[in-house]
Amino acid sequence: MNPNLNTLTLSVCDVAKRAGSYIKKEREKFSTASVERKHAHDYVSYVDKTSEQLIVDALTQLLPEAGFITEEGSATHTGEQYCWVVDPLDGTTNFIHRFPPYAVSIALIRGREIVLGVVYEICADECFYAWKDGGAYVNGDALHVGTSAIEDALLCCQLPYNHEAYQPVIHHLINHFYGHCASIRMLGSAAIALCYVAAGRLDAYAEQYIGQWDYMAGALIVQEAGGTVTNYDGAYDFTTGNSVVATNGLIHQELLQTLSTRP
Repeated sequence: MNPNLNTLTLSVCDVAKRAGSYIKKEREKFSTASVERKHAHDYVSYVDKTSEQLIVDALTQLLPEAGFITEEGSATHTGEQYCWVVDPLDGTTNFIHRFPPYAVSIALIRGREIVLGVVYEICADECFYAWKDGGAYVNGDALHVGTSAIEDALLCCQLPYNHEAYQPVIHHLINHFYGHCASIRMLGSAAIALCYVAAGRLDAYAEQYIGQWDYMAGALIVQEAGGTVTNYDGAYDFTTGNSVVATNGLIHQELLQTLSTRP
């Protein structure tokens, strides 16, 4: 079966919004006593787990033959042609601290090709979405990447949980670009950083040691908005790795060149 991607994407937007509504409601009564530590500085709670189950149940109804890759492991895949990639709450640390943004991220892949991506930013009520060759949108409005050169660019250099391995890299990036670009930001949500590149709010984003659920949906949204996405080594086949570089296209090579000299 080849689903109608336009129609399916809009249905997935509804699923993401329903999960987002649940997350928003739970945030009002959420207690840090509910937080579990997966490993150092990486947290989860019943909110992540319940949101994921809500999403998995709804997506199974939309496309019963698809498998799943989910952050909290509530569903699996066994070689299905289509596979959902789900982050039920991207930016859990932000959520715990009442610090926006945090989001629901849902992608659909066919083999190693991303064909659908939806990211719902809960605090701002913004739904970013795209389907293969269909363009990228936020709340119905078309998205386009920015046009800034490096000296006017706003960059996002995130801080992944694997701090010991990544500290030399983030120091290298900040030392190179601080004072060489407009400024540098850290958002705490990979999915939203990618969407902000697609919307022209950021001009570039780079992060390593992240999961497929963190970046799959946002990567397609960037591509459909006219941007460029690779891994840290410049490969366009990034979907099975753990690093992502997304830019407006104009500054991609400079960012890759800087990464090529990383420690």
